[in-house]
Amino acid sequence: MDMKIIEAKAHIFKALGHPSRLAMVEKLSEGECCVCELVKLIDADFSTISKHLAVLKEAGIVESERRGQNVFYRLKVPCLIRFMDCVENVVKRRI
Repeated sequence: MDMKIIEAKAHIFKALGHPSRLAMVEKLSEGECCVCELVKLIDADFSTISKHLAVLKEAGIVESERRGQNVFYRLKVPCLIRFMDCVENVVKRRI
C-alpha cells in the first residue's frame, strides 16, 4: 500500500488518540453540537476545547458551521461511528 495513504490513516488515528477528543466524537455521533455543549461535556475551558476541535477538523473528522456567535460541529465521517462501536465491543470483551 502507498505509504502516503498509510501516513494519512495514522494522522486520523493520532487525532482520535486523546480521551477528550474521543468523547467529543462520540457526542457528535448523536448529532451536531455547539461548542458550548462540548465545553460542558469535557469540563474544560473554551480554548482547550477549540484546540481539540482544531485537531479533529484538520484531520477531516469534523466540520463546523458558524451561526451568529455560535459555532456548531458535526461529524464529517459518519463511518467512524461503526468503527467506534467495533472498538467498544473489543474493549467490553477484554474487561
